[in-house]
Amino acid sequence: MKPRIIVLSGSVCSGKSTLAALICKKADAKLAKTKTMLAEISGKNITSRSVLQRTGTAIEKNSNGRWIAEHVSHLLYSDQNLGLVVIDSAHTKEQVQSLRNGLWSVTHVHLEASDDVLDTRSDYDSLSSHAKKVEIKSRRSISSSKELSSVADVVIQTDRCNADDVYARVIARLEQRPVISSPIIDILIGGQYGSEGKGNIAHYLAPEYDVLVRVGGPNAGHKVFRINNEPYTFRQLPSGALGNKDAALVIGAGAVISVETLTREISELSITYDKLIIDPNAMIINENDVAWEKAELAAAIGSTAQGIGKATARKIIGRKVGSDVLLAKDIPALRHYIRDTIDFFAECISGSRKIMLEGTQGTSLSLHHGHYPHVTSRATTAAACLAEAGLSARHVRKVVMVCRTYPIRVGDSHTGQTSGLMRSEITFEEISRRSGVPLQELVTTEVGSVSHRPRRVAEFDWAQLRRSLLLNGPTDLALTFADYLGVDNRKAYRYGQLTEETLRFIDELEKVSGISVSMISTAFNDRNIIDRRMW
Repeated sequence: MKPRIIVLSGSVCSGKSTLAALICKKADAKLAKTKTMLAEISGKNITSRSVLQRTGTAIEKNSNGRWIAEHVSHLLYSDQNLGLVVIDSAHTKEQVQSLRNGLWSVTHVHLEASDDVLDTRSDYDSLSSHAKKVEIKSRRSISSSKELSSVADVVIQTDRCNADDVYARVIARLEQRPVISSPIIDILIGGQYGSEGKGNIAHYLAPEYDVLVRVGGPNAGHKVFRINNEPYTFRQLPSGALGNKDAALVIGAGAVISVETLTREISELSITYDKLIIDPNAMIINENDVAWEKAELAAAIGSTAQGIGKATARKIIGRKVGSDVLLAKDIPALRHYIRDTIDFFAECISGSRKIMLEGTQGTSLSLHHGHYPHVTSRATTAAACLAEAGLSARHVRKVVMVCRTYPIRVGDSHTGQTSGLMRSEITFEEISRRSGVPLQELVTTEVGSVSHRPRRVAEFDWAQLRRSLLLNGPTDLALTFADYLGVDNRKAYRYGQLTEETLRFIDELEKVSGISVSMISTAFNDRNIIDRRMW
């Protein structure tokens, strides 16, 4: 790809410096100021606009506008990684044409404003009488000339839009418009009551993506396998962070954050400032949120009592000045990670950087579509996760719905009340008998990642599958805990090595759903995924 140049022109105070600064900040451009170029070429110390004009006129006369192009050529050749240069600013059409004749892609932006607006932007009171005359003459000479505006790729009246508007109009001419970009987002969603093994799948898929995104809160623990280390449970960061240490990590605006949990994960995984982005509007949990849920919800509905629901409620009802709502942007410990995720996603989509969005919990725990009141405090479908992240359905490529062979929910609380409906419950003794997996292993494994309470288990719920298919519209299924259909599946590394019962079960899944079972998790180890994808 050719190096790209944005060359600015326009009268004094038309907004060129403001636009240049925004392009450098938001688009990671290199700034090349003609004032600096003239000083380097002439060897003079340029201290005033009059000196700048005289120096520029002399150099322009000898080079016929080529001096900017020649200077930028040296800049580009000395730094091969330069992707975008913004030049502030050109004063003749010959300068712009010389740039167009070079080996780069040029976008010429001309800024204009009315004389009355330019007068209000100029600090004439601080200038001497002579300086005022030079300033006015300089501005009028440029604004009265139609040459630069006539050859520009875009002319913008800066008195009719603000600085962000100007930037949006300029950057749209350089990037592939996000709204019409190709689909590059894949969503990972749970199809049951959570604990389907999404973390395991996310960890496996992570190397294929440039950006890993997570929403939800610390009430969902996603466990991943680590060679020569203890398994790691993610509660705030995307579960693919260990599977792809080069990927950017994003926590979306709809997330709810425990600062203690998040900062611990950042520390334990040595996440650097440049790797993690947190939306400024993500909600912060406080101690009272946790205490309230422990008192009111833990026993009543089997809540994990991490404060997510209470914090979310405060975000909704606390929309007034002076409320006790704290967002991520208000937390000093997070300030280095704060960035507008919408702008970041726009860059990713325009640049075709692949994104994996990881949902938390399961579809049947959805606030709106689960068995109320035994539900979580948020919507948990694919569409809801997109909304929480700030991503559009227009850019979705794949939706992978993860299902267990035997769905689970957390077990009885200390009061003896359950965490909600689950049809056709069975026991882990029965699963052990059917599968050959030792009972003690099942009992040890099947506890909540966050609550640490024992789990209940049931037969596969085909009606639940159908409902989750309708709510999520998945393109693929991922089946986990295949070893619960037969312990010999742990030795299967290819599809044909699975047990006959497992193959029949997968065949029925595909017939009922109408989509492929693209991945099968057979165990919790370094070779636990049988990958049947065609993408």
